[in-house]
Amino acid sequence: MSKKYKMVIVDDHPIVISGISGLLSDLDTVEIIEKMQSGVTLFDYIMNNKVDLILMDIFLPVMTGIDLCKKIKQKYPQIIIIGMSSQSERSLVMQFIRNGGNGYILKSASFEEFKRCIYKAIDGEIVFSNDVKTIISQPLSEDLEYIPSLSRREKDIVMLLSKGKSTQEIADELFLSFLTVQTHRRNILQKYKMKNVAELMTHLLKNNLLN
Repeated sequence: MSKKYKMVIVDDHPIVISGISGLLSDLDTVEIIEKMQSGVTLFDYIMNNKVDLILMDIFLPVMTGIDLCKKIKQKYPQIIIIGMSSQSERSLVMQFIRNGGNGYILKSASFEEFKRCIYKAIDGEIVFSNDVKTIISQPLSEDLEYIPSLSRREKDIVMLLSKGKSTQEIADELFLSFLTVQTHRRNILQKYKMKNVAELMTHLLKNNLLN
């Protein structure tokens, strides 16, 4: 039997919680274990309960979802956090992702978009609903300040990393040794001046460099 991911929905509007939880109640691998209206309540809940995935409004009272995402990720980096909002300003989206968010969905998105984003986030991807993708697809000039050149092999490895592949899986797929892939990964991170793969993926996605 496949794992059931335990999900919490957080929004300060009960009607939104009701609508979204009803929409997602039939997902095969996701179990909605709690619905709440406060970010403070959410953090307390996480401390005492197993949570795999959070679907969270970014405009919560007391502490915004953007700030709450950063706080949760600092202590529980393994939790998948997808922001949702009726607003799609590029700066909001990118701030949420910079704070560790795994995706951003507009509340007007279809059931299929919600489902696709949740499943892809579980698979390790950074996800966006269709309207959000359109908004962030064109990089701003300041985003393009530093884009190093990669070799063909490095580009292949970056694309596989973006799909959540491990070093061993990439080695197997490209018929390379584990050590060779590890060396390429280290060189790629050094070229982009990034600390880890998650930070690299956020940078590449932000600059529309994964196409």
